[in-house]
Amino acid sequence: MPGENEIDYKFLAEQSVDVICLSGFDRVVRYISPSCFHLLGYTPEELIGKGPEAYILADDMPLLVPARERILASRTQCDITTLRMKRKDGSIVWVEINVRLVRDAVTNEPSQHVIVMRDVTESKKLVDRLSALALFDSLTNLANRRAFDAVLDREWKRTLRAGSQLSIVLVDIDHFKQFNDLYGHVAGDETLRTVADALTSAVRATDTISRYGGDEMAVILPDTDSAGAMRVSEEVRAGVEALQLLHAANGECGGHVTVSVGAATAFARQGGTATIAESLIL
Repeated sequence: MPGENEIDYKFLAEQSVDVICLSGFDRVVRYISPSCFHLLGYTPEELIGKGPEAYILADDMPLLVPARERILASRTQCDITTLRMKRKDGSIVWVEINVRLVRDAVTNEPSQHVIVMRDVTESKKLVDRLSALALFDSLTNLANRRAFDAVLDREWKRTLRAGSQLSIVLVDIDHFKQFNDLYGHVAGDETLRTVADALTSAVRATDTISRYGGDEMAVILPDTDSAGAMRVSEEVRAGVEALQLLHAANGECGGHVTVSVGAATAFARQGGTATIAESLIL
């Protein structure tokens, strides 16, 4: 007969909203609580005797290897990992798994894992959304300065590896302060959005446009020489001018919104560093 403590533990596990699982060191499921049906759509009987490949997404299986190594190296013998699992209906759920290593009482060798699984799909969606918001300018829907810096660093490293060239185009709306003073900030915001759309139409999908600050926008052009950067600059200038947006304070340019555009190009060379790319915007 099972002992009183064993009965109590089983009762607690079967009442838990979280999924509680016991697996051998071979990672085969020996016990899993009934709440697995709500998380994964499987009954316990369908998962007992199976390994993690039955319910963990194949792309996330490699995450188990470092998790296992961390458990073996940890004094607390516990590790938390977030990964994707496959539901019986084929849908995907993000799950936080808390794994605790249990050692044999006699040999002190690892014998089994106690795993607690919790659905964190909604939390993961929120985190991803907040992360995306942190990289985009809410007014223009362009990348923000933080994203610009990250992309510039990544693209310059790629340029160095490929022995290629990287160009940047900087765009500044002419007399934008006077525009805001004359027409108001609501009209100014709408103009920023319109100019941002014009930039988007003038560049490739592989280029990155960001709101660099205020009325300044920047375009990162990978694999682009100076001639290519000049072509983009002219397309941007002409595209904004063609909008014929009223700007009475910009009389020297026909009373319409115009932009000043500058371009710079960096060449990959032996011993090149990230500071070379950064110097493009100075």
